[in-house]
Amino acid sequence: MNVPLLDLNAQYQNILPDIRLEIEKVFSTHAYKLGPQVAEFEKEIEKFCQVEHAVGCASGTDALILALLALGISEGDEVITSPFTFFATAGSIHRVGARPVFVDVDPQTYNIDPNKIEQSITSKTKAIMPVHLFGQCSDMESIMKIASNYNLNVIEDNAQGIGAKFNGKTAGTIGDIGTLSFFPSKNLGAMGDAGMCLTNNKQLADKMFQLRQHGENPQYYHRWVGLNSRLDTIQAAVLLVKLRSLQDWSEKRRQNAQYYYEHLNDTLSMQLPYIDERAESIFNQFTILADRRDELMHYLRKHDIGCAIYYPVPLHLQQCFSYLNHKKGDYPVSENLSDTVLSIPVYPELTTEQLAYVVKIIKKFYG
Repeated sequence: MNVPLLDLNAQYQNILPDIRLEIEKVFSTHAYKLGPQVAEFEKEIEKFCQVEHAVGCASGTDALILALLALGISEGDEVITSPFTFFATAGSIHRVGARPVFVDVDPQTYNIDPNKIEQSITSKTKAIMPVHLFGQCSDMESIMKIASNYNLNVIEDNAQGIGAKFNGKTAGTIGDIGTLSFFPSKNLGAMGDAGMCLTNNKQLADKMFQLRQHGENPQYYHRWVGLNSRLDTIQAAVLLVKLRSLQDWSEKRRQNAQYYYEHLNDTLSMQLPYIDERAESIFNQFTILADRRDELMHYLRKHDIGCAIYYPVPLHLQQCFSYLNHKKGDYPVSENLSDTVLSIPVYPELTTEQLAYVVKIIKKFYG
């Protein structure tokens, strides 16, 4: 049996005719940049996420950069974030000239540990950038209290958590700005790159609308140096169709995760994902901590089961951030996770037979 880590063929099988119809509408107008489907998609995301303003852009990375620029974060400033995340989180901070300041993560949720944030705040700190990793929202209640006490902005890197919640609030709408990624492998994925910024602050939204188009308003007049980061109309058309299924897909991911919880909870050589009782995860990944992780990974692949390590090297040990003068041992929880995490298939189209096969092979490996 073959069980890929993600099966886009299965995902698109039933919705491709509707996607082709939406793309044909774009072809009929040739409005390939910021066409009517972009504004329509922004409005639909506002409804879905229960947020006042959604600003489409070219990628999830650009969304982070636009958020930083809109908040005026620049050279000499510091932004607190997690070292256990995708590169774009810290990369975007570096791109605007600011300095990423890492805070280790909680060993259960893998999200930034609020108990360690305050000790890293300095006079240069301007913002906190929590990451809602693998589809579980960070402890935003604690983070917002800290931000309020120190007058800091909060940018939620919600690239992996569209539709996730914390204490009933939608991830990406709790801080000053939240960002989304529609990379093809995300729970809501485009047919290419696409991203979005979310905010309840009209002034910030207006600024990001302007910044995504070279800081221009009106045409050829530039108050700021912005980006060329317009959301493609074709991608918006694709995402409009897929958004209709997102709630169902997220629920199916939760059901698949529950299958693993029920059938792998007695496997002592691995730790299943911990979900905070205040959080509702959308399981962008189902990430286990595994003894003999690399051996298990090769064993699964040998049996045609897709799996991946997110992430093998924490950001503080990446060569490009050597100027921050970090060393191995500085963030031990993140380093341990990089040595032990493994993500296994959890996508909505998995069959019960495929789930059972994954469980069978994992249990066979551990004897």
